Amino acid sequence: MTLRPASSDTGIIFRRTDTAAEIPAHWANAIDSPLCTVLANGEGARVGTVEHLMAAFAGAEIDNAIVELDAPEVPIMDGSAAPFLFLIECAGIVQQDAARRAIKVLKPVRVIEEDAAAELLPDHGFSMSFEIDFDNPLIRQQDISLTFDSHTFRSELSRARTFGLLDDVNRLRAAGFARGGSLENAVVVGRDQVLNAGGLRYGDEFVRHKLLDAFGDLYLAGGPMIGSFRGVRGGHSHTRRLVATLFADEDAWCYTTVNRPAGIGELEWQGEALLAGQ
Repeated sequence: MTLRPASSDTGIIFRRTDTAAEIPAHWANAIDSPLCTVLANGEGARVGTVEHLMAAFAGAEIDNAIVELDAPEVPIMDGSAAPFLFLIECAGIVQQDAARRAIKVLKPVRVIEEDAAAELLPDHGFSMSFEIDFDNPLIRQQDISLTFDSHTFRSELSRARTFGLLDDVNRLRAAGFARGGSLENAVVVGRDQVLNAGGLRYGDEFVRHKLLDAFGDLYLAGGPMIGSFRGVRGGHSHTRRLVATLFADEDAWCYTTVNRPAGIGELEWQGEALLAGQ
């Protein structure tokens, strides 16, 4: 994978160098997938596991970039967004001569499915919360709430790794999933211990990673959000449906511009909607 700069108003574009296909990182291109976020262009080209890289772009406030890949999946790295954030910061970030566009949530939007839910609420800045509940004594119920500023993602979320239960490994591999999974790129949880050397990076790393996933999936809206997100025992499909539900209701959102170089939680609304409902 190679990350390349892009001009203003390009957005994030995934370019498959093995097929010459291009897929914009946009919620409308997300398709059903059980374990990760997958983008498709309608012509057979796909790119999977984009959520951690999208979270790094959102955390670094990168609006425009070309992601070149020679395979149908973003490298998993260590299962978190930290390696991507590190490489972006090493390469350097350039401020472009264009207003930064954000999506402002104007009224509550919810998606509910049995005991799982996701919602967006109006707010002046950007905040997120998530709740999980697993039948595993090392995870159980965890809840986290964060109000974002320019440092929140790096310190509170970026290093949280994807995780899985040891009991599920054989089932997933038999179904064709997680075949490249290992202790190098995921937290593996047994009934009574975390199998990774060194244990957890955060005491509540599990719920923090779920929040990281949602953070990356929300960035498929095409820019930062001004609002509050809440997830309860949900996953990628719930966040994807939530964003689709938001954009389906023209009264629920509007575009606006934000000051640069403000942090995500320091966004200032610049008056009325610039391009409402489109």
